Amino acid sequence: MWLSSGKNNNNIARKNGKNGIVAIAIDKDKRSQDALKWATENLVNKGQTIILIHVVAKPPATVGKGYAIYEPNGAAQARRKVLEKQHKELFLSFHCFCSRKDINCFDVLLEETDIARGIAEYAAYAAVESLVLGSSRHGFIKLKTTDVPSSVSKMAPDFCTVYVISKAKISSVKNASRSTPLVSPVISHLQKMEDQSSCSGDSFPGDGSHRSKRSGGGERTPPPKAAVDDSELCNRSPFSRGRGFNGRMFPEMGENETDYSFTGSDRLSGVLFDSQASSRTSRVSTSSDSSFASLPRGGEGSSFTTDLSSSSVDADDIDAEMRRLKQELQRTMEMYSTACKQAQTTKQQKDAELSQWRADEEKRLEEARLGEESARLRAEQERAKYRAAMENVGAAQRIADMESRRRVSAEMKAIQNESDEKEEMASTTASLNYRRYTIEEIEEATQYFSKSLKVGEGGYGPVFKCRLDHTPVAVKVLRPDAAQGRSQFQQELQVLSCMRHPNMVLLVGACPEYGCLVYEYMANGSLEDCLNRKDNKRALSWQLRFRIAAEIATGLNFLHQMKPEPLVHRDLKPGNILLDQNYVSKISDVGLARLVPPSVADDATQYLMTSTAGTFCYIDPEYQQTGMLGVKSDVYSFGVLLLQLLTAKSPMGLTHTVGRAIEMGKLEEMLDPAVPNWPVEEAGVLASLAVQCAEMRRKDRPDLGKVVLPEFNRLRDFANERMERFLV
Repeated sequence: MWLSSGKNNNNIARKNGKNGIVAIAIDKDKRSQDALKWATENLVNKGQTIILIHVVAKPPATVGKGYAIYEPNGAAQARRKVLEKQHKELFLSFHCFCSRKDINCFDVLLEETDIARGIAEYAAYAAVESLVLGSSRHGFIKLKTTDVPSSVSKMAPDFCTVYVISKAKISSVKNASRSTPLVSPVISHLQKMEDQSSCSGDSFPGDGSHRSKRSGGGERTPPPKAAVDDSELCNRSPFSRGRGFNGRMFPEMGENETDYSFTGSDRLSGVLFDSQASSRTSRVSTSSDSSFASLPRGGEGSSFTTDLSSSSVDADDIDAEMRRLKQELQRTMEMYSTACKQAQTTKQQKDAELSQWRADEEKRLEEARLGEESARLRAEQERAKYRAAMENVGAAQRIADMESRRRVSAEMKAIQNESDEKEEMASTTASLNYRRYTIEEIEEATQYFSKSLKVGEGGYGPVFKCRLDHTPVAVKVLRPDAAQGRSQFQQELQVLSCMRHPNMVLLVGACPEYGCLVYEYMANGSLEDCLNRKDNKRALSWQLRFRIAAEIATGLNFLHQMKPEPLVHRDLKPGNILLDQNYVSKISDVGLARLVPPSVADDATQYLMTSTAGTFCYIDPEYQQTGMLGVKSDVYSFGVLLLQLLTAKSPMGLTHTVGRAIEMGKLEEMLDPAVPNWPVEEAGVLASLAVQCAEMRRKDRPDLGKVVLPEFNRLRDFANERMERFLV
């Protein structure tokens, strides 16, 4: 233990007939600091003295060995030095805090195998009125599975109030059941220290010093009453080496004398208190600084040793008497504690019964009140429902009449629209140039739409492979429940019947009455199936991919250059690019295509659509947000398609990923690994153009006919020069 630099005030305040002793159990964790801070703010006044208690866990090897700390061997000296250094640093931090609060400290250092019992026994010995502990989580407050605060609360004397502090707030309180004794050995000890300092002409610091060590069954230092008289204390106290109130330093003692002082420092003083975990209530062995003069000391060259030997009492007799007295005290306190517990239990039972009766009565009254309130509310609700029902009868009748008239009007309008649509279809189909098939011809060719001939599922119906006019064809059949299927059918019929291009799917014929379109058969399916290698198809070579990119750009540019109005596809994706037996690519599914005025073909103006159409990852972001449609909307979809053509990856986030790879020079890692010998430089050119086509803003995308198509034609020529035989 070490002296703080607080004021010279060793008196613990007495208030309201109590001794006013406040003790704080401390350790190295933050919860001890919270406990001290709370105590200084709520229990202690300026100038008052508080007790700081720290418990050192006793090593099992020291149990039953008596006063091992005073043994004149090297092990005891080494242990003293280690404990001295550790505890000095611990107490100093708390002293600094108390000094700022103008509060004095009395340090107590205990050595115990049972930490909670050690704290409780010292509280009983020192007649502590208020004991403050940090919550049990770290340090000595929680040792293995032991809840130290709870144990201290149970074992603390009944005159002691125990506060458990967590995060600067009270976690739990165990209130005292009787008054605190006015007489305390600590108060007498501090007064005796002042008398000693007056006798020697020097004074001790404001922090009390109190130190001893004992082991169960071993010898103990005599209590303060067994110490020598005041004159001997003035001459023999080990603390005469320390610093007095006036701050001057006394000469150091010899090396042998230092061996018998636990702290061995002019700034150190302390208490060591140790007890067995056996059935003991308050086996506290204490001594003031002056009592140390009665301890046996080694070193014949020391004058203190000579004086102490001549004036000490028989320690064995004193220890025996102390043990007997403490055993009697323990039995008495156990009997008293048992009686108090029985009385407390009886009182708690009666209080619990009374509380339960009150709770039952309150619950019964509350249920009755709630029942009455509920009945009143139900009655009011029923009256309101009746009034509302009566008021709604007339309104319901009026609404029914209006609905009836509206239904009749809607039916008449639907009949008229159907008639107009049929007339329009008849007039439109009559002027279109395509082969008309009857439903019987199509049913016979498809074996009545046999599932064995089904090769896919389109946007608005299934697709069947069959032969018509001795030619393999694909028949797309409109599903009756397809959303907007009829309008898409008409659009595709109008667009494909009036155009011919080598990179556009050829419309062979149609059956407009039943929504059937007949196309040329594309033997290698869609580009999406080839990229995903459906049915274990062989991967497309890089030469074919370069050629396909140029062919798609050519077909798309053809749509954008149509006269008198450009045509925007709106749903360009790998699934709508079909490959024939020679892997020539053709654009299909123009059912969502829209004719836009020539003025919107440039970047300055777009055509406003009321609703967007297409596939999510391929839709132009500006078109999706604003509904403004233009030829650059197809350029965005084409850019995403090109990135898939190079990487064979999902379109989700592909533009950003490839862009980052180009910036970091890692494009080769993104290319489809199933294709060997990629020309990295040419692939980089194609990838850069694809990323530009997929820019978020329409104005940042390149012109398809002026920028993209010429470069792709160059790449196609490059691929044709290096074309390898491609096996299906």
